[in-house]
Amino acid sequence: MIVLTVPGIGGSGPEHWQSRWEALHADTRRVEQADWNQPQRDAWLSRLDAAVANAGPDCVLAAHSLGCLLVAHWASQRPRSIRGALLVAVPDPDGPVFPAAAAEFTLLQQALPFPTLVVASRNDPYADFEFSERITRAWGAKLVDAGAHGHLNADSSGLDDWPAGRALLAPWSRDA
Repeated sequence: MIVLTVPGIGGSGPEHWQSRWEALHADTRRVEQADWNQPQRDAWLSRLDAAVANAGPDCVLAAHSLGCLLVAHWASQRPRSIRGALLVAVPDPDGPVFPAAAAEFTLLQQALPFPTLVVASRNDPYADFEFSERITRAWGAKLVDAGAHGHLNADSSGLDDWPAGRALLAPWSRDA
């Protein structure tokens, strides 16, 4: 299994759980974007699609924040066979703090064509828990309640290497 991390705006700095997973696990690589601070949906979609094509059908996507909305757009436009997706801290595009630079990343509310886990915090400033429950149902996913850990990132959550998050990938491993 190859794990492709799909960061959001800013590209997940060195203390973010995605970056830590990339450093700790040889099977984990980042979907790189040309500009992490000025997201362009079509360009980001192309990079994600190329990374998945390169990784093959045994890959799992581990997305954070805006990366989750990117995965939903990709699944609706360029679906490829993958093992599954871990979508962490899905932001609400209609929420009061959603970045204006990401306005192209609208909310798609159709079932995703692969097994999906949505991990949500009860005090995420980018999405209230009720939003997370609604989008989980719309995407045909399963919800994991992460408790009160902010945006599930390096700045507010203290997740470090986040072994509990990594353990959520276990059902998609070759041995499962």
